[in-house]
Amino acid sequence: MTAMRVWAVVVTFDRREQLAVTLRRLLQSGPADLAGILVVDNASTDGTGAWLAGLKDPRLHVLTLPRNRGGAGGFEAGMRHAMAETDADWICLMDDDARPAADAFARFGSRPRDGRAAWFAAVTYPDGAICEMNRPLLDPFGSARGTIAALFRGRETFHLSPEAFRGAEPVDIDGGSFVGAFLSRRAVEAAGYPDGRFFIYGDDTTYTLRLGRHAGPLGFDPTVRFEHDCGTTIAGTPIRPLWKVYYLYRNRAMVYRAAVGRACGTMIYLALGVVWRFRARRYGADRAAYIRLWRAAVADGLAGRLDREFDGVRALITGSGPGR
Repeated sequence: MTAMRVWAVVVTFDRREQLAVTLRRLLQSGPADLAGILVVDNASTDGTGAWLAGLKDPRLHVLTLPRNRGGAGGFEAGMRHAMAETDADWICLMDDDARPAADAFARFGSRPRDGRAAWFAAVTYPDGAICEMNRPLLDPFGSARGTIAALFRGRETFHLSPEAFRGAEPVDIDGGSFVGAFLSRRAVEAAGYPDGRFFIYGDDTTYTLRLGRHAGPLGFDPTVRFEHDCGTTIAGTPIRPLWKVYYLYRNRAMVYRAAVGRACGTMIYLALGVVWRFRARRYGADRAAYIRLWRAAVADGLAGRLDREFDGVRALITGSGPGR
């Protein structure tokens, strides 16, 4: 089996302690399993840049962005840099609070990978529970049976079953997250790059769906494991910080359209948009700010607009400006 050169791309912003844990874990893998590490620093303000400059491992490289472009912009910039400036055969993506198991890269290199355009790891919380936000995606709309199941069973039809995490054999999937995502060079050359204008949320879903459709089949390998040390989102609780409301709701328009087509995706988005409006009562003193964010998100989502700057989103919270 031909040796594969794998590079890790880690996007970070103001989480130096988490990043330190992730880098220690990555550097436990030998050069034969992990050729290099590219940290994309999203203009951190907590001393991350100076701390990274003091690290001398030859496999560690840093790309510092002039401003915070969010996770989506960080992954786009990191992938472009890795494709242009390294000899990577595979690019492995992760957040700064997500890290591989000690043997993850060795396991990735232990079996042939040419049969899939990209591979996705089994991602769990540190306690071993499946990390819901990183469960691989299935497209149920390829058949009448799948479409009917999606209508009645909801999100479970869109995600790989928990049983697949307990297996040992690869499973075909339709999409995944940017935690433990191994993308082949040929796949990125065929499908291009994720859209950094998403800022956060949905960039990985829309991109990996496109990757599978344009570059070839995608695979899930339950023997390659990552952990994601992130806070869980409890259903029914307000989204914090508040500005995330805008990106979550706006970007879902693009996700639904990528999954089921423009017409059907827009219908789903409109129906859910009404539901989201009634969540304002959960936000107490922030109710008016929530409604402004919701209104702008839905308007931009329907129009497919991705040009609202982060400062403009934050301005919606106070109502201090046009927010554009």
